[in-house]
Amino acid sequence: MARNAPGAGRVTPRTPTIDGLSSRANAAIQALRPRIGDVGGALRTYRREIRQAGRWIDLAGQCPSPSCDISFQRDILEAALHALPRDAARELRRLVAALDEEFLRKTLPDPWAAARGPRHARAWWRQRLEDR
Repeated sequence: MARNAPGAGRVTPRTPTIDGLSSRANAAIQALRPRIGDVGGALRTYRREIRQAGRWIDLAGQCPSPSCDISFQRDILEAALHALPRDAARELRRLVAALDEEFLRKTLPDPWAAARGPRHARAWWRQRLEDR
């Protein structure tokens, strides 16, 4: 009877990757997952919410879950940008910057954001209003 090669029947779970990033950057992002969260998921949600929004982004009408909150997803991305090694952060920043530009085009500055608390004062994406 013929034997199977060692490991032939095992299925190795595939690690999710972010398109447009090197394997080294993807590995660095995966290493952050236990500490920061799902960076790839945050990027996908941030991209989806911005791109499907149309002319403006409805920041007030988002679902109450952090899983679809643009600001929460951008918080995860910012934490990753600060925690990643320089080269990996540069690659991720390139992807996030294009989405940030679109976010800025589809929102307006909120003049009262700083008064809402330190969380709003620290993050520029929390200092925006929807453009109507």
